[in-house]
Amino acid sequence: EVQLVESGGGSVQAGGSLRLSCKSSGYTIIINAMGWFRQTPGKDREGVASIALGDGTTTYPDSVKGRFTISRDKSEDMLYLQMHNLTAEDTAMYFCAARKGALKSLDPSWYTYWGQGTQVSVSS
Repeated sequence: EVQLVESGGGSVQAGGSLRLSCKSSGYTIIINAMGWFRQTPGKDREGVASIALGDGTTTYPDSVKGRFTISRDKSEDMLYLQMHNLTAEDTAMYFCAARKGALKSLDPSWYTYWGQGTQVSVSS
């Protein structure tokens, strides 16, 4: 129905920046909110950014607020996560997700569609 493919992960030194991308394809008209999540082995998946596609409003947890920015290019069906001032604690697999509901959310259980993830590694 909807496919998501992330890219842009990699290795960076602490204090550096990365931009993650997520390409949506398929029946994308049904998507009304999207988010970025991350997960490390043995830990729950954590929401780091979400956007409501209707009004463009965004939400972030305190752990990344002011450092991460989520944005959407509707014409290209692309979702981005710009990350600045990265620390070792940001090391994780990062996932793009989408949902039919209009409300943005950092709760991964709200999302139906998921990408395969892209690894971000930050060395201190």
